[in-house]
Amino acid sequence: MAASKRKRGGEGLAVKKGKFVVDEGEAQVETEKATRNEVIVPAPVSMGKWTNKERVLIFSSRGINFRTRHLMQDLRTMMPHSKADTKMDRKDKLFVVNEVCEIKNCNKCLFFEAKKKQDLYMWISSCPHGPSAKFLVQNIHTLAELKMTGNCLKGSRPLLSFDPKFDKEPHYALLKELFIQTFSTPRYHPKSQPFVDHVYTFSIADNRIWFRNYQIIEEDASLVEIGPRFVLNLIKIFQGSFGGPTLYENPNFRSPNLHRRELRLAAAAKVREKQMVKELQKIKRKEAKEDIDEDVTADVFVTPNEEKPVHIQTEPLAPKVVKKNKHKAFKRQRMQRGRR
Repeated sequence: MAASKRKRGGEGLAVKKGKFVVDEGEAQVETEKATRNEVIVPAPVSMGKWTNKERVLIFSSRGINFRTRHLMQDLRTMMPHSKADTKMDRKDKLFVVNEVCEIKNCNKCLFFEAKKKQDLYMWISSCPHGPSAKFLVQNIHTLAELKMTGNCLKGSRPLLSFDPKFDKEPHYALLKELFIQTFSTPRYHPKSQPFVDHVYTFSIADNRIWFRNYQIIEEDASLVEIGPRFVLNLIKIFQGSFGGPTLYENPNFRSPNLHRRELRLAAAAKVREKQMVKELQKIKRKEAKEDIDEDVTADVFVTPNEEKPVHIQTEPLAPKVVKKNKHKAFKRQRMQRGRR
């Protein structure tokens, strides 16, 4: 009985051959080494060609916090067709972003702009000719923070699910096209995997766009959330890239500065109301004390004074006699008189 074992690897790999001889329960193995130039090329997964050359630049301005940094990293992990860049200086104008995209060979951009170290704005733009949209980002929850049970293959292509309201209004239809071109992974991209195992959902509720990322389970096609999640509050849509004529302005948008001011005014009004209540209570207590101090029956035993007859003076008063003091000598003169 003879058998042979072969190990195939790279080019020029040694192949071992073994010969087994069975004789009365004893086995003898003879090995011989031989070299063969064999190259094994796996069959291609798909014969398609990468034609959609969409590239997305994801970066931010200075002054962002750790949560925004983690969100940007999560988006870069989810989007294999994305690129990163260093933080942009605050002094630079937003039109500089178009030049950065041209240098990086990107035609889409996700730019996160931080203000006052507490407000986060997101620009999504088609560079260099536009259109672009500006959002206020709220309720950010990153992948590390959520700890969801969902999982998907890194680099796999997602499905994009949109709310039916995106087709009813023109500004939502424009945003839908922007989202499709930005978040969808191009087919046959070198860094992408030829699988579809997760879905991005864009829902509209309370005049805001809610972003969620779900895993598609193969057994029953149910969804399990992966993360991250955030809410986009639309501010304006511009015709150009990071500027230009305004195509749409959200009438329901309220600036976070105005919202904080209203909260402060409400808190101040509440404090003033408490102070007024305290003053009213003090006045009431004072009036109650005065009512207690005044006794109604105190004047019962008080007798009126006897009325005296009125005396009318008809004669003038006698003049007062003023005594004139004699001149008193000085002390020195009195002493001289005493010596005499």
